[in-house]
Amino acid sequence: MDQNREGKNKKDYSRLFRRFIFLTMVCSLFPLLLAGWAINIHYSEFARERILKTLQTRVEYHKKIIELFLKENKTRLDFIARTNSIEFLIKEGNLTHILNNINRDDWVLTDIGIIDENGDHAAYVGPYKLIDKNYSNAFWFKEVMEKEIYTSDMFMGFRKEPHFIMAVTKKENGRRWILRATVNTDSFRSLVENVRIGRTGDVYILNSKGIYQTSPGFSGEILTQASGFKGEIHDDLKFRFLEIVDRDVKIKKIVCETWLKDPRWLLVVRVGEKEFFEDIRHANRATLVSLHLSALIILIVTVFVTNHMVQVIKKRDSELEEMNTQLMQAGKLASIGELSAGVAHEINNPLAIIMTEHQLLLDAEKRTPITDPEFGEQFAGSLSQIGTQVRRCAHITKNLMKFARRTKSVIETININVFVREVIDLMEREAKSDGITFKSVLDDTIPPILTDPSQLQQVLLNIINNAIAAHENKGYGMITIATRLSNDKTGIVIIVEDTGNGIKDEDIEKVFDPFFTTKSPGQGTGLGLSICYSIVKQLGGNIHVESDVGKGTLFTLTFPLKPPENLLKHG
Repeated sequence: MDQNREGKNKKDYSRLFRRFIFLTMVCSLFPLLLAGWAINIHYSEFARERILKTLQTRVEYHKKIIELFLKENKTRLDFIARTNSIEFLIKEGNLTHILNNINRDDWVLTDIGIIDENGDHAAYVGPYKLIDKNYSNAFWFKEVMEKEIYTSDMFMGFRKEPHFIMAVTKKENGRRWILRATVNTDSFRSLVENVRIGRTGDVYILNSKGIYQTSPGFSGEILTQASGFKGEIHDDLKFRFLEIVDRDVKIKKIVCETWLKDPRWLLVVRVGEKEFFEDIRHANRATLVSLHLSALIILIVTVFVTNHMVQVIKKRDSELEEMNTQLMQAGKLASIGELSAGVAHEINNPLAIIMTEHQLLLDAEKRTPITDPEFGEQFAGSLSQIGTQVRRCAHITKNLMKFARRTKSVIETININVFVREVIDLMEREAKSDGITFKSVLDDTIPPILTDPSQLQQVLLNIINNAIAAHENKGYGMITIATRLSNDKTGIVIIVEDTGNGIKDEDIEKVFDPFFTTKSPGQGTGLGLSICYSIVKQLGGNIHVESDVGKGTLFTLTFPLKPPENLLKHG
């Protein structure tokens, strides 16, 4: 029958183990994975939108910079033309001075020239031999004569290299003339490519016909036709996602496009999608790895914890009968406690009678002295011994009643020095077994205080117990207990200092936290100092700790001469 019962219990424990595992997975593992995946998807979309928004902001900002650069130079040329006559500008040295001033901080313009209404140069400053060139048939000449201010597309021209010009017209003395300047191509290209992103990113400009105005970074050449150009002009910024083939490798690109206002050029920023979203992918991989690793850890911990719980349950079941026996024994002990209290109370009555009779004999001896000296000496010694033993019995019965009954805490006036000596006497034997001695430095001038002695005793015992434990493996040490009056004369200070192992700096601020302990597992609950802190605060005092690792720890307790009013009312 015992074997059948044991087999049934084994099946029950196996079923309980599987149920715990299943419930843990349903209640924690599956929700964790679902929530993790959902958060990962949401984060990916959110991060993707934020990165695209950041790219959009950068491109829009860069567009404004390019437009400002072009507008500034057109305005500069228009100002020069409006504020100076052609006679002044063609005068030797003046045009050179103007060009040098414009390029003083940065090389913005390559050359500058004055062209009359017939297309001939009236003056020219620059590195090319263009003074004898006629521009009456040039496309830009006709445009500027019609529009009065004009920025051209990139073209080759007489100099046989890509460049673009800015020109303004002015009518003076019935004749028109043109102030023409060539924007430095390298400077402009550097400005455009300043927004280039990553290793695979490139930035370039197309005109309204799709001709490259600057050199793209990885494909195409300046002044060639861009593939896939649609020519749709729009005022807002647009994204395109395309796939290109480079050396037989397909590469996904993100294309951000926006049109400049004047001239109508298309600013294009291309970024490799893989590189652009690499941070998001890295974060996603790290998140998913962490998520699944966490799930695996939860599963492993669940198996071990569940196995431990089942073993504990098995152990508790096997100990149930023993626990019932112990409960019965505890009931017997409780009965003995009540009986002890009754016996102590009954013994107190005859002790009181004996003390009364003892006093009567003393009074009788005083009224009628004994004439026999030897008998008188024996009689006095016997009476003294009777008094001593009766007081001893009264002390024993008093302690027995304290043990048997739980009495309500009361606020009492105590001599703190006497109180400390009693605590030392109580703990001295335990400390000596570990090679630890006590040293007391007590100030006899401090006044008595009004407090709860039982709670104060609990505080001191806890701290001293910790001080003894701090000398573990040392085999020697000293605990010093000192008392003195507080600096403001409104309370007393108790100092408990030991020569133990000390407390680490990272733990010193947590020693009063509930359940925090530096002791080995099973050696402490972490509640002792937390309870001490609560008691000290309840009594209206303060507690402070200082420690030096390897040298010892010092606790400073401060108590008022009178406890708080609420404690006096409810004490």
